[in-house]
Amino acid sequence: MDPVEDEKRAAAEAAARLVEDGMSVGLGTGTTAAHFLAALAGRKLKRLRCVATSEATGDAARRLGLPVQPFDLMDRLDIAVDGADQVAEDFWVVKGGGGAHTREKIVAAAADRFVVIVSTDKLVSHIRPPVPLEILPFGLRATLRHLRRVGITGLRDAPPTPDGNTLADYRGEVEDPAGLAAGFEAIPGVVSHGLFPPHLVSEIIVGGAGGSVERRARP
Repeated sequence: MDPVEDEKRAAAEAAARLVEDGMSVGLGTGTTAAHFLAALAGRKLKRLRCVATSEATGDAARRLGLPVQPFDLMDRLDIAVDGADQVAEDFWVVKGGGGAHTREKIVAAAADRFVVIVSTDKLVSHIRPPVPLEILPFGLRATLRHLRRVGITGLRDAPPTPDGNTLADYRGEVEDPAGLAAGFEAIPGVVSHGLFPPHLVSEIIVGGAGGSVERRARP
């Protein structure tokens, strides 16, 4: 057995127990979120309404029997559950390794409760590069020129995002996540970045050895 996968599964199963029948649920993207899909499907809840943050997640959820509907049919969610690339001690979170961070952030912001599930290897003392960016293809060179003033950024050799945009990675310093996030948001052409602020995160569930979990509530 893979210890990291065991930790992911433990966190995912703990998060699945937070979901009650009749809830509207945001489904994240990535390997840890995949464990959550399996755990949620295993609960056999009959009246869920689910929203997927990527086509891959939607397809996987449907195969497991979870009901997935377009997000334009709802304006809020009871809970959203997703993994992360980094979780810092001050509750800043980095997402976007899978390229779906814009949709993931929209879903997180729409949820009354956003729960981040991770294995212990995702815990960091402070946020470090890379930070994913989603960029409009229109005016791409101009946007990259502006981004070079913020820090070194390179385009990612990856397929387009779920919305047809281009992925890049900021690889400069991350001394001030809030300031860096504001800098990204001020640049036309940047659709979204992978920095999730602490106020967006309700709870972090960390999977541990032997199926143990640690739950961290937002300070």
